[in-house]
Amino acid sequence: MAELTGAFFARENSFLHRIDVRFKMIFLVILSITTIQAGFAGLFILFVIIVAAVILAPISIKGLIREIKYFFIFLVFIFVARTLSTPGEKLFQIVFFSVTLVITKQGLISGPLVCFRLFLVVLLGYLFIWSTYPSQVRVAVAWFLRPVPLIPEKKVATMLSLLMRFLPLILQEAKETTDAQRARCIENRKNPVYRFIKLAVPMLRRIFLRADDLVLAMEARGYSENRTLPRLYSKTSDWLSLAFIVILSLMMTQI
Repeated sequence: MAELTGAFFARENSFLHRIDVRFKMIFLVILSITTIQAGFAGLFILFVIIVAAVILAPISIKGLIREIKYFFIFLVFIFVARTLSTPGEKLFQIVFFSVTLVITKQGLISGPLVCFRLFLVVLLGYLFIWSTYPSQVRVAVAWFLRPVPLIPEKKVATMLSLLMRFLPLILQEAKETTDAQRARCIENRKNPVYRFIKLAVPMLRRIFLRADDLVLAMEARGYSENRTLPRLYSKTSDWLSLAFIVILSLMMTQI
């Protein structure tokens, strides 16, 4: 059996766990939008605060790096694409066969900046998932959507809650399928299409079977989204945290 991924809720008694889920969702939106406008100095301040939150949570830094290690590969592609596609003052060029790749000063600045922003957004999302129980997300989403007309807030909230619950299972199935294919030496095949098919088809089949089992279990228990949801209560610490996040966001965009 593959070990469970760490990208799921963990029962702890940290400050992040005690914050009202509605405020945590607001924090996530505010900081994600702020990273788009912030420069390197503001992003570095946010990075220091996130690292402090990870240490105080406490979250294993090695486990965190292990969970997002494949995201770093994605960041490399983003860096290369952004660096080569940003126009500006040419520094040097590289001739690759018949293609000329131009490296600009603006590209070398824009590439790391975009990657840093995406990296911080992923860290914020990881902290949110790690410190928030999926049922709390359901209640918070329904609370936010209740004033919006023509939207079934409980149904939407239930779908998002199930998505958060099912995401770790998808990652687990992917790892188990990868281990099974590795044991059969599928990765030694030179044809990448063959390797992809042998990985994707069994993994999708296992995921759909898991989803079908989940639906049957919910129907057997008479589950319905039209249930009485628990009430959420905000505390003084939540409002103080909101004031801190707003001040932090304003400071990030000004420096």
